Amino acid sequence: MSVVDEVVAANERYAAAFVNGTLPAAPRKRLAIVTCMDARLDPARILGLEEGDAHVLRNAGGLVNDDTIRSLVISHHRLGTEEAIVIGHTDCGMLTITNADLHETLGPDSRSIDFQPFPDVAESVQRSVERIRSHPLLPDSFGATGFVYDVGTGRLEPV
Repeated sequence: MSVVDEVVAANERYAAAFVNGTLPAAPRKRLAIVTCMDARLDPARILGLEEGDAHVLRNAGGLVNDDTIRSLVISHHRLGTEEAIVIGHTDCGMLTITNADLHETLGPDSRSIDFQPFPDVAESVQRSVERIRSHPLLPDSFGATGFVYDVGTGRLEPV
């Protein structure tokens, strides 16, 4: 059985007992989470959240970039979120890459892409938090807090 077959079968079991079909799109806790796509991070488990509690935005490095801002602005202005948590993590793969290395590996078609690597996780989280706090389309009342998740201990450390 392929991995896709396994996850489709798991979805069938999930759907058979599904009871959350009437959850609103607006997150119950009025919270948005920005975090890395790393498979070791499960934001719901890390933060004790249930379906419907928060919007979760994920990308390589958990960066607040233009697309993340777009989603946060919609989340706030249309769906009522009032704050965001940015979570970076130890042992992040973005610490190990450079644009030059990826461009060399991937060839000329990749040259227009900034892969947005960074050398320090806590600093990256702080920059992302500041980008949220200072964005003109998010009000001063919109909260933003940063953490680094330790993949070895499961603990969050404030930034």
